[in-house]
Amino acid sequence: MPSLKVPSLGDYIREQREHAQVSLRELAKNAGVSNPYLSQIERGMKKPSAEILSQIAKGLRISAETLYVRAGILEDRGTTSDVVGAVLADASIDDRQKRVLLDIYESFRSEHQSTTGRRTAKKATTKKSAAKAASKRPAATKAAKTTTTKTTTTKRSKS
Repeated sequence: MPSLKVPSLGDYIREQREHAQVSLRELAKNAGVSNPYLSQIERGMKKPSAEILSQIAKGLRISAETLYVRAGILEDRGTTSDVVGAVLADASIDDRQKRVLLDIYESFRSEHQSTTGRRTAKKATTKKSAAKAASKRPAATKAAKTTTTKTTTTKRSKS
């Protein structure tokens, strides 16, 4: 298991808490951990478990994945955490806006992943359908064309 980078994790948690303008006590209460324990995590004296990190993330309204990466529990996946990190580090938007942006970003990523799988299957089906239609086309062109004429009737009014 990778070693925890506790000092940078604690600094990051403190930075996020201060940016959210939440006191240590408020975050401890929201995260369901004791005030002294959270203080020790922020100072780099304690190594929190993944469960505690998840609770802290909920209390800060940030991605638990971000804290896992900071703690060294998860590997940095590159562009995802770059986007998440940029949104979280932006001081010009509030926490609610950050959460909304990250929710939208995650929904787009999920949608893209599900559509990518469907597109591959759809392309194969479309190619089969096109081949089938092409094989039937010569017979269709030989068929007699029929035209229809429209008959209109008018009513004469009695005067």
